[in-house]
Amino acid sequence: MSAFELHPDLRRDGIEICDLPLCKVLMINDAAYPWFVLVPRVPGIKDAYELSEAEHAQMMFESRTLCKALMEAFAGEKMNVAALGNMTPQLHVHHIVRFKKDPAWPGPIWGVQPLTPMSEAEIRRRKDLIVSRMSALGL
Repeated sequence: MSAFELHPDLRRDGIEICDLPLCKVLMINDAAYPWFVLVPRVPGIKDAYELSEAEHAQMMFESRTLCKALMEAFAGEKMNVAALGNMTPQLHVHHIVRFKKDPAWPGPIWGVQPLTPMSEAEIRRRKDLIVSRMSALGL
């Protein structure tokens, strides 16, 4: 079996935050949204049904915990969770904190505007916020 590698799209747009028991946590470099992605570190997986039952349960646990941490850290109005994978075929699950004032509200964020890179200070601030919240929740 091949070793796990991040798809080039995820390497390009994502900032590595940490590794959980199953998934790598990435933060998408977009100042418009608190946008994080879970990527199960299982080589060759395109869709969630391809995970073992134990891996799928672990991914759901990590996703739920990440959702709680994000909503606590960023005080969002809605949490969007999606695994599309049509353009980036590696299994990855988007977790996007939404606000009524965000540029795409109430629709999906894709295609509304190009990614707006964050400053180094904002990257550090968001990373510290989410790492501390996930730690407090036991991840």
